[in-house]
Amino acid sequence: MPPSLFENVIKWIRAGYPEGVPATEFPPLLALLRPVLSESEITDVILSLALEHGTETPATPERIRDAIHAVTEQAPSEEETRQVAARLAAAGWPLTDRVPVSD
Repeated sequence: MPPSLFENVIKWIRAGYPEGVPATEFPPLLALLRPVLSESEITDVILSLALEHGTETPATPERIRDAIHAVTEQAPSEEETRQVAARLAAAGWPLTDRVPVSD
């Protein structure tokens, strides 16, 4: 059975961020995931990543939903989104054409 989109997203994020995603890059990452995954799937991705890296302040579904809503209200800058997209593209992220970035 081929990997699911969820499994591929986890794989790409792990490859792009082998040391874990810095807190400052979570908003652009969430913005990149929103067009591709549901809120529930994004929550599962973030929880999986947080558990892998043993974060000091564990992510909870409520905190992740709050972060998703914060991104919705105030999107990261185009430059922040490009930086995260470039890092993931280097790890094989095939969704660059879905990134809503204007020039």
